[in-house]
Amino acid sequence: MRLAIYGSRRQDPYFSRIEAFLDTLSRRGDEVVMHSKLYQYLLHVMPRALGCVVRVTDSPDFTADIAVSIGGDGSFLRTAAWVAEKQIPILGVNTGHLGFLASLGIDDLPQLPDMLDRDGYVVEPHSLVEVVEPRIDGWPYALNEVCVAKAESASIIDVNALLGDIHLANYRADGLIIATPTGSTAYNLSVGGPIVQPSAPVFVLSPIAAHSLSMRPFVVDDSCVLTLRCDGRSPRFRLSIDGRSVMLALDTRIVLQRAPFVVNAILLPGHNFAQTLRDKLSWG
Repeated sequence: MRLAIYGSRRQDPYFSRIEAFLDTLSRRGDEVVMHSKLYQYLLHVMPRALGCVVRVTDSPDFTADIAVSIGGDGSFLRTAAWVAEKQIPILGVNTGHLGFLASLGIDDLPQLPDMLDRDGYVVEPHSLVEVVEPRIDGWPYALNEVCVAKAESASIIDVNALLGDIHLANYRADGLIIATPTGSTAYNLSVGGPIVQPSAPVFVLSPIAAHSLSMRPFVVDDSCVLTLRCDGRSPRFRLSIDGRSVMLALDTRIVLQRAPFVVNAILLPGHNFAQTLRDKLSWG
């Protein structure tokens, strides 16, 4: 088996588990493609354990059977960008806080290869938002959300939203979140948006601190093309794509659609979205 491994570079408390995991892969004869940042980080503390690494790269020019993301949900998002359009199944190993995207705890990491052989896994497709316009540097896709927000010095922003050719609303707010089902438990949840089952073919539009009580989160079919135009006192506004931000001129048109590919998340036996919600949100 060939694994692609990405991880946060803040793993000091978990060195023993990571080293045991890599030793297991070496003993089994598995091959590892490792992101260059993680490799350089581990090289200083466990060089012997890196014998299973056959390729070190930060580009998506590799093949693998599965990808393993070690960290929190942010690490999972960066792993998805690293894997890019290859749609290699990704397994999240949680060393963060909530870890909605994780299917495994860090303490179980050394047993992961044997678990996969013994129990198998299920692949769950997750949709993304593509920023069609404007053309931006970097990966133009969001697994969690795209956010249009006011400039820091501005009072509010007006976001005029169209679904296809149909005018939906003019959101007067601090900003507007366009979330995927995956991202419904991220920024969207913090502003009062609904939690959505990951397989649902929808986007969620959630205003941030709306200046009207009638402006509520709205769930739309993700086959719609969404067009946004902004107005406000500031000459610029902020566009964020899974937390990666750029400042744009106020007259810039934003066009969003569902991406033509998915991120495949690995679910281990016994792991499902309902259980995750009960565990992470203490629903009992």
